[in-house]
Amino acid sequence: MTPLAHILALPVRAYRLVFSPWVGFNCRYQPTCSAYALEALEKHGALRGTWLAMRRIGRCHPLGGDGYDPVPDRGDK
Repeated sequence: MTPLAHILALPVRAYRLVFSPWVGFNCRYQPTCSAYALEALEKHGALRGTWLAMRRIGRCHPLGGDGYDPVPDRGDK
């Protein structure tokens, strides 16, 4: 993970530590959005990883989908 990706992962880790137990574990996707964000930052770096995480969070609404949604590999678009 790049240094910038490490910095961007800090709020996600803080969310998982502080807010996630209070909000509950009722995510509509597998892996959860926070796990997806951390994996996207690790695989793709700061810019593309943040973009993928924001797209995923944008799909998480009552009219959105659900199910298994893995982070794409580096070669996939």
